[in-house]
Amino acid sequence: QVQLVESGGGLVQPGGSLRLSCAASGLPSDGYAIGWFRQAPGKEREGVSCINSRGGFVYYPDSVKGRFTISTDNAKTTVYLQMNNLKPEDTATYYCAARTVNYFCYWSENMYNSWGQGTQVTVSS
Repeated sequence: QVQLVESGGGLVQPGGSLRLSCAASGLPSDGYAIGWFRQAPGKEREGVSCINSRGGFVYYPDSVKGRFTISTDNAKTTVYLQMNNLKPEDTATYYCAARTVNYFCYWSENMYNSWGQGTQVTVSS
């Protein structure tokens, strides 16, 4: 059974940085993908980034390209989302999710079968 635990959220001023962590357990040795999603108040959850067990990664919204970086530790048990130059519009609850059917990344949340509890990111002066 896959378990995911996010951490690293908080309050940060515009232009600041945060690094989110997603500690994963129960993942298969190969054939999975871990996605980061976010949901702002009153909005639908949207895909932010994804990395798979083969080392492939993708960023979805143009608004985060060049500012967010996804990575894993050597053991591939933790997935990070480094967020730089944060903007108020990045304010949201951030979730990580796992897809264990195969290693393809998808933008749609419906393609992921395990979810963490989320971590709040607030960007405000």
